[in-house]
Amino acid sequence: MPAFADDRPVVLFDGDCALCSGSARKILKHDRAGRIRLAPTQSPLGRALLVHYGVDPDDPYKMLLIQDGVARQRSDGVLGIAALLPSPYRLAVLARVVPRGVRDRLYDFIARRRRRFPGATWCAMPPQGVDLSDRVLG
Repeated sequence: MPAFADDRPVVLFDGDCALCSGSARKILKHDRAGRIRLAPTQSPLGRALLVHYGVDPDDPYKMLLIQDGVARQRSDGVLGIAALLPSPYRLAVLARVVPRGVRDRLYDFIARRRRRFPGATWCAMPPQGVDLSDRVLG
């Protein structure tokens, strides 16, 4: 496992996906406190973390939130990220009343079709005014 500071949450995302990269940009923009760090699943660190937490690194449908040594994926990961962001995103945690199986089916439905969403090309540039010096790992 490559060395990295494990003192803040890390979100692993598919860096080749416009929807996933757009979500990563939203996280960077709205996490004004700079608590959340990001790593593409294609990076050496991203792949190593996926393997470490028992997730197939070649499964393009998975994103992972690693926080306090615990990895959450699929809908639990998305809701965990929402809980770290300010309102209105934080309100998404209300979806926890929906059974996990239902939430995960919706997550899987979107994940399998994520490359069909508008924005087939994406811009890797960070949102304006966001310092990435310690926020993007990889």
